[in-house]
Amino acid sequence: MVNIGNALELNSGEFYANRHSATNQRKHMDIIFLRELKVETLIGVYEWEKQLPQTLQIDLDIALPDSRACATDDIKDALNYADIVRRIQAELANRHFNLIEALAEHIAQILLNDFKAPWAKVSVAKLQAIRGSKMVGISIERGQVK
Repeated sequence: MVNIGNALELNSGEFYANRHSATNQRKHMDIIFLRELKVETLIGVYEWEKQLPQTLQIDLDIALPDSRACATDDIKDALNYADIVRRIQAELANRHFNLIEALAEHIAQILLNDFKAPWAKVSVAKLQAIRGSKMVGISIERGQVK
């Protein structure tokens, strides 16, 4: 018996079979994405940032709850990215965040809870926040890969 990472190998064939079986049982995941969404919002810890809106760039990767839309070709079975964009724009128009980390988390929770995405990657960047840099930001992943 040999301890390998988180698995206990009783014999080499059994470990390989269990690992191979788990890999084959993994389901596919369909992901919609949205790139370079620009939004104006109040973001930051400095007083001037609380008064003057800044442009953020948001990139989203959103796992679909299921792949039904691929088979039906029906918008009722899809995640409507226009609805997602409207929701994010509305949230950011009505809230101030000190940190882009908190803002990214808020967006991720909307995707997971309100749009029922099993997994999401949210990237938020402040444009031209640092002299000499095009953008600074954060990427977070939340939820579980199927």
